[in-house]
Amino acid sequence: MDSHTTFGQYLKSLRERQGSPLRKIAAALDIDQSTLSKIERGERLANVEMLSPISKVFNVTEQSLKLILLSDKVACQIKYESNPQEILKVAEEKIKYFKAQK
Repeated sequence: MDSHTTFGQYLKSLRERQGSPLRKIAAALDIDQSTLSKIERGERLANVEMLSPISKVFNVTEQSLKLILLSDKVACQIKYESNPQEILKVAEEKIKYFKAQK
């Protein structure tokens, strides 16, 4: 998986590699088949609560799934801004500050 792969693309590749139909994975995740299809196509973002069941179904770490999902969410929030790198830099500094406050 490279950094350009979205969560949906990664999920679809895991499903296809396993040879499982969409309906079977949707049932295992207790979601509607159309919802899973939209996630795979990038028309909808998954939520963090889905990561644990997905990690079990595909035998991947929840942390790796979280990294991809949260990076998608951040990218979607700032992709049309004129200064996304600057926003990320400031956010990184804020995170360091917030962690130091604990």
